[in-house]
Amino acid sequence: MVIIIWKVVFLSRIFDEIKIYFQKTDIILWIFTALATVYSLLLISDMQRAGTYNYMFTQSIAIIVGVVMAVTVSLINYNFMVKYWWVFALAGIGLAMLVFLFGIRVSGTDDTAWIQLPGGFTIQPSEFMKICFIITFTKHLNFLKEKELIKSVIGVISLLIHVGIPIMLIHAQGDDGTVLIFAVMAIVMSFLAGVQTRYFAILGGAVAVGLPLLWTFFLNDEHRNRILALFDLDGNALTNYGWQQYQGKVSIASGQLTGSGLYNGTRVEYGIVPEQENDFIFTVAGEEFGFIGCAVLLIILLVIVFRILINARKAYDNKGSLICCGVFAMIASQTVINIGMVLGMIPVIGITLPFFSSGGTSVMSMMLSIGLVQSVMYNQEDDMDKAKIRIGSQSRRKI
Repeated sequence: MVIIIWKVVFLSRIFDEIKIYFQKTDIILWIFTALATVYSLLLISDMQRAGTYNYMFTQSIAIIVGVVMAVTVSLINYNFMVKYWWVFALAGIGLAMLVFLFGIRVSGTDDTAWIQLPGGFTIQPSEFMKICFIITFTKHLNFLKEKELIKSVIGVISLLIHVGIPIMLIHAQGDDGTVLIFAVMAIVMSFLAGVQTRYFAILGGAVAVGLPLLWTFFLNDEHRNRILALFDLDGNALTNYGWQQYQGKVSIASGQLTGSGLYNGTRVEYGIVPEQENDFIFTVAGEEFGFIGCAVLLIILLVIVFRILINARKAYDNKGSLICCGVFAMIASQTVINIGMVLGMIPVIGITLPFFSSGGTSVMSMMLSIGLVQSVMYNQEDDMDKAKIRIGSQSRRKI
């Protein structure tokens, strides 16, 4: 009898803790993150017919591990993570160095940005570097703001050096799509932190002037041909560099309003769209679920990014707000670029669709980013209470 009572009390406490946890975090963000992962598993199970590799197994394991990591990160105070920013800086640089030592090129890519793990699994360190960058850049921006250097030339130059380190490391790996995501995160976070508009205008002008040099020396033949393919709709590029985007648009158009239905799309079954499990997963949604399926997918992602923005506004301090803004910039930019790639509006640069594309590292990175946002929400009440106690003690000392 005593054992039964103890078990009831124990279970009751567990349920109370779970209830408190969800009350302190953003439940809507959790729900739509779950919807995104379930939808992604439907799409991946559908395209599984096109090959023999078990993408479902890898994706499922990555989601489970990612959820555990997200919950764990959410329980860690984000101020603690920002305080020990140097740990994340070393981790990010260390991951980049591992690629230069043990990096491999996986099928369907033209860059050496992966590391082979035992059991046939691979990881892409640049995905985890995004999380490290959000934390270190938050610390940098907050420091400049506290020292009133956020509007100074020296402060802006230091920010350029900060973002330049991961950009150069990742560019050296050949992953220029991820370089673009880092640039967007840095710009959004800097702007919202208070960096003056004139610096962005100067940066934009410098980029515009340097475009010829960028085209000649920074881009390789593969990059240039992918850009030119956007404007060569009837030429040879359509059957070469433009082939993937052309077939992707055909698959989306074939779904019409409601799609052919789950496991019924013939183009998905025969794998006509290259890399449909990864960068072009949106085409699977278009063919199988039609316009409605594509709209639902976009609504899920829109709700996620808007909830992150709302949490940035609710954040108790500047650090929490900047972390949320960094995650917003990462997810929003990847979504826009990926959809633009699939629709032929942007050249193919190897950017995954957040939460939906197959790829264990990408999924875990997205889950970690959600964990960071939830950490801001979960810990802000404790931080507010500590601040009140600190202010109260300072007032008593003055009296």
